[in-house]
Amino acid sequence: MSDGTTGPASRRIFIDKQSPKAFHSLVQTSEAVRATAAEAGLDRTTVELINLRVSQLNGCAYCLDLHTRKALRAGESSERLAVLPAWRDTEVFTPVERAALELAEATNDPGDTAAQTDACTAARQVLTEDQISAAIWVAITIGAFNRVSILSRHPVRPHATDQP
Repeated sequence: MSDGTTGPASRRIFIDKQSPKAFHSLVQTSEAVRATAAEAGLDRTTVELINLRVSQLNGCAYCLDLHTRKALRAGESSERLAVLPAWRDTEVFTPVERAALELAEATNDPGDTAAQTDACTAARQVLTEDQISAAIWVAITIGAFNRVSILSRHPVRPHATDQP
């Protein structure tokens, strides 16, 4: 008797491969968002913190793996990455990063308008309007990538550097 989890009917479609033009448009959007963030003065580690926090909230293993490696390459510390899920309870993030993380969380829950208002109000204390917009766009874009990877069940495999 089958449990319904194996076989051709249950195999997920890699929607990025199935619809490459649509996926390429998403990649182009993310490139424009990355440039917008840089122009606004959000550094690469802040962008990766947003990518990671949204991916944590959405439970996207593939994006967590990818953006952890990108954050480390950008100079992020393993200590800060380890405490990112509890960022509010630490003193290791700057006011700019804290504002960006709060915006990322609020953006990820579009139904919580009170959280969005609070996040934008707090962000205005330390971020420019361009930085606020860029942080929100980063969160929106990684959320879309999370959905592509989760719905496709993109695998996370050990990396050569992870082997003993």
